[in-house]
Amino acid sequence: MAKHAPRESVQFADYPAYQGGPFFELQEWMGLLKKDALNAPRRALIYIAIAWLVPLILALPDSLRLQPFGETYLTDVSLWGRFVLAIGALVLAEQQVEDRLRVKLRHFAAAPLIAPEAMPAAATAVSDALRLRSSRLAETVCLALGYLAALSAVTHHLEGGGLPWAGTAGHVTLAGWWALLVSLPLFWFLLLRGFWRHYVWSRLLRAIASLELRLVANHPDGKGGLAFLADYPNAYRTFMFGLSCAIAAAFAKHIAAEALSIRTLTTIMGGWLALVLGFFAYPLSAFRAPLQRLREATMLVAATQATQRLRQDERKTLSRNIVADSTEEPAADTEIPDPGKLYESARKLSPGLLSRGAILPLSAMTLLPFAIVGITQIPFDDVLSLVKKLLLL
Repeated sequence: MAKHAPRESVQFADYPAYQGGPFFELQEWMGLLKKDALNAPRRALIYIAIAWLVPLILALPDSLRLQPFGETYLTDVSLWGRFVLAIGALVLAEQQVEDRLRVKLRHFAAAPLIAPEAMPAAATAVSDALRLRSSRLAETVCLALGYLAALSAVTHHLEGGGLPWAGTAGHVTLAGWWALLVSLPLFWFLLLRGFWRHYVWSRLLRAIASLELRLVANHPDGKGGLAFLADYPNAYRTFMFGLSCAIAAAFAKHIAAEALSIRTLTTIMGGWLALVLGFFAYPLSAFRAPLQRLREATMLVAATQATQRLRQDERKTLSRNIVADSTEEPAADTEIPDPGKLYESARKLSPGLLSRGAILPLSAMTLLPFAIVGITQIPFDDVLSLVKKLLLL
């Protein structure tokens, strides 16, 4: 029989989620980051300057005008949402995501939760994920989609819609061209690149879920030993805050001249939160099947052993079994441990990993930009009550 490689020789537990790929290599070549230092705060400031500050300078002195609301550069909330808050948050999130996902993957190896014979397959899954993470094709597609969004915005502007500060219908200023052809593609590229890398992580988790896992029904975490995964979405709280800022800013610009009702705000915030939770529920749902199998198998074995133990107690007390007395049973001097606590633990085991309480920081950061927009037209107490209701549902 062929022997598997020793566990120590299998490279499994390291997963630098935001390293690799042509964009990382370009930034490394430019000295913006290193493999052991993503320098996220510095790069966030640089990209904000490229996306927001350069058009401000190109549009001087008109870009410094403050009136009317939404039609000058400084009062256009969509620019602040996408090119300052969103881009800054998307870049700052990289270090946060990389650190937290590394911890989660190392937990699998340290526990260890993966059976020794499955470790080579786990290492292969990580290797495949790292290859996909660094895909040149994926980043090329992200960049192409970013420029498609920019082309759509240019067309919209030339037809007379949007970006009042960037020129008139049929004409675009230098600042407008920069915003449309540099700032907007940069925003979309960073966002889509982040989505791609989360998809790769999701694919890796689902691959691990299909392996033989060393789970136990009466684990104190109540999730067979997998509860540590439940809060992994919190690693993306800054990322989702950035995305929410971009969406909320666009929403604020759209409803600036209209009355916003608490009912409308409830629908928007509740719907957006549901989409975000569904986004993170997908990778975690892969562990539902092994946890369900663990629950059912443990309850079956524990119930079988409980029957044997209780029938043995019955024979000791009554010198016979009341029902099926002729059935062959374990010897009276064989001690059968009481499986009652194990059975009860298995009965209470929930196969679902995602819970609102576990990802409260993510939920709060997701709702915050919309809450800020809401208090511009709705009393603060009403908005606060709505946020509490959505977080505690």
